Amino acid sequence: MTSSKSLQDSSSSGLQATELPTPQPMGPVSVSLALLSVVLWGGTAVANQYAIDVYPPFFVGGIRFGLAAIFMVVWCLIAGTPIFLNGRQLWVAFILGALMSVQISTFNYGTSISNASHATVLVNSYVFWVAAYESFIARTIRLQWSQTVGLILAGAGVCVLVFAAEGHQDSAMDQPTLRGDLVLAFSGLTLGVKIIAVKWATKTVPPSSLILWHDLFGAGLLFLFSGLWETHSGNPFTWQAVVALLFGGFVISGLCFVLNAQLLQKHGASQVSVFSFVTPICGILLAWAFRGDQLSPWLIVSGLFVAAGIFLVNYVKKSDLPNAT
Repeated sequence: MTSSKSLQDSSSSGLQATELPTPQPMGPVSVSLALLSVVLWGGTAVANQYAIDVYPPFFVGGIRFGLAAIFMVVWCLIAGTPIFLNGRQLWVAFILGALMSVQISTFNYGTSISNASHATVLVNSYVFWVAAYESFIARTIRLQWSQTVGLILAGAGVCVLVFAAEGHQDSAMDQPTLRGDLVLAFSGLTLGVKIIAVKWATKTVPPSSLILWHDLFGAGLLFLFSGLWETHSGNPFTWQAVVALLFGGFVISGLCFVLNAQLLQKHGASQVSVFSFVTPICGILLAWAFRGDQLSPWLIVSGLFVAAGIFLVNYVKKSDLPNAT
């Protein structure tokens, strides 16, 4: 989402280096932009399904981030951000691109053997891994009781979806499988690792430049994976697949980055990220509306658990904000 790039992309986390020391309260315009961003991220898995109907999963990922790189070149020129990096910075971007290629490969492949609603819920479990790492390993944050409850809810939501829903026919178009759900859960873990790495990398590399080169390296690796292991299905060309690729590249991995960049110039990361709980809910509803995924009790419970977990982990009371009085 992302969320947060899409958070399946994590760009919002990569932008934390740009936030101001005294965040401003979020007004109606900022709230609307934040909600628009997370709603768009909620459509990632649905768009992927339409693209994967025609093209193989790794190839879809390469196209998506190739388009995102084009968008980021334009954005860097508009924003006056350096496009080129030095040798060490390029290595950092390559490592992040490699992580992204693994995360997107598993996300796209997992989605191809599961469905969009499961993909949305499972990949958003990344919040569990990020918070667990920062609290128990890096010890950079101290979890409040509400955040601990949020982690438990997010973890329970994933377990409910993966194990209790196995064998349930959720969609007329896309049937979930245990293997697909496990791959998607691993994608969520990989996204969490990438978010942590992006937070570290933006200390030395400008965020926009980092995301540009992360997109370029990631797209190159995804095309390499596709060339080595995939064959094109020969399915007929569809306008839905083309729109899905454009949406994934320019809107999710491009526009959402810009929206978060603008929001984080005025507001704190915690103020912006708290809205990410909307992403799994929107993803489930969009999968139901466009792909025919059934709103089964297991899916609804799992989605609500993960959404509640994301909200509780990211929620910061107004009195805790730096500019609170």
